[in-house]
Amino acid sequence: MSQADEARIKYTLDESELPTQWYNLLADLATPLPPVLHPATGQPIGPQDLAPLFPMALIAQEVSQERWIPIPEPVRQVLRQWRPTPLFRARRLERALDTPAHIYYKYEGVSPAGSHKPNTAVAQAYYNKQEGVRRLTTETGAGQWGSALAMACRFFDLECKVYMVRVSYEQKPYRRVMMETWGAQVVPSPSPDTEAGRKVRAEDPQSPGSLGIAISEAVEDAATHDDTKYSLGSVLNHVLLHQTVIGLEAKKQLALAGDEADIVIGCAGGGSNFAGLAFPFVADKLRGTRPALRVIAVEPTACPSLTKGKYVYDFGDTVGLTPLIKMYTLGHSFVPAPLHAGGLRYHGMAPLVCKLYDEGVIEAVAVPQLATFEAAVQFARAEGIIPAPETAHAVRVAIDEALRCKAEGTRRTILFNLSGHGHFDLGAYEAFLAGKLQDYAYPEEKVAEALQRLPKVGV
Repeated sequence: MSQADEARIKYTLDESELPTQWYNLLADLATPLPPVLHPATGQPIGPQDLAPLFPMALIAQEVSQERWIPIPEPVRQVLRQWRPTPLFRARRLERALDTPAHIYYKYEGVSPAGSHKPNTAVAQAYYNKQEGVRRLTTETGAGQWGSALAMACRFFDLECKVYMVRVSYEQKPYRRVMMETWGAQVVPSPSPDTEAGRKVRAEDPQSPGSLGIAISEAVEDAATHDDTKYSLGSVLNHVLLHQTVIGLEAKKQLALAGDEADIVIGCAGGGSNFAGLAFPFVADKLRGTRPALRVIAVEPTACPSLTKGKYVYDFGDTVGLTPLIKMYTLGHSFVPAPLHAGGLRYHGMAPLVCKLYDEGVIEAVAVPQLATFEAAVQFARAEGIIPAPETAHAVRVAIDEALRCKAEGTRRTILFNLSGHGHFDLGAYEAFLAGKLQDYAYPEEKVAEALQRLPKVGV
């Protein structure tokens, strides 16, 4: 390797190397996912049950067993505006840590919306437009997903209504402005616009909201309007499928670097950016070609669905409008603490991610808020990029693994997904730098209380 190659920090692909197909992990599972159940009957749902919410093309992708699913050219045309995204070697961070580890990060913050979320937003908007849908509804927590869908709806001339978790609506006004600039209507959730929102507001007028509540509102809105469908930014199989462009590109870029990942890391709230990076690598584990590869999902101690939740059937929303899915859950009544500024606030996790964790294919770790922001600041001061608080959880564990390499005197290659920038999250950074943030571990007794309310399922 030349001296120039030794100093290289950025690995890029030409537009022509943008993936033409998504990778579908369902094709490589040894056993199928547990079925999704109808909330009223408890029986496995069929396409007709999902048709009020999703276009048939996405319903087909949700259950497809095909390993490779073609990306439509109109979707690729939009993705080319920022994809392929760069892979960076974090040499300055390596030097700051004095570690023998090689640290790489795939940077998704170069998208117009500033995160990985448009990878699926664009695809979902396209398929809905193809089916004649006029309007999409969705929920958003920190605002990254809402921003992505607002942009995608503008590209495909669709109306968009976003139910934004109230505490985030108040903490992150510029995310709201971003969505409104792209033409979306944004309301704080719980809102007076739906039965679900009115019910929560009646029980708790000061409710800070949650993703589960916002999902209930968006689903109800879609189900009660013939011209409207619902769009989800994480959890479901088709969403994770669309995100695999991240890992497919990263594999090519690591090959350009002459390196191979030993540890793959992503933050996990609903599972989309973690799966997007990790699933193309997990494929190698499932096929037996990389059995020693470690794949780590990182969540906050304030919302530890994988590490403290129970692997059972639960609603995807708070009110109980969605189908029942088997996942690690804290209980659908879970409401995150308002003092938690780090995002990743969903009570459950993508079923595919849960199955991999249950079978020991991947690992999971929960990290506290202060250590997460310490890592984010350390990364920003070394690499220049201010990470979104959500993805800072992955930064925390990447640093921890690099320090373990230093302590052990071993050289491993660490790859993580830097899934978005933190330019709209500076209020959280301000609070951290002023010493106003607190650690918060979701209490065991609250987990137990929420799990008491799980739906009764005979599967």
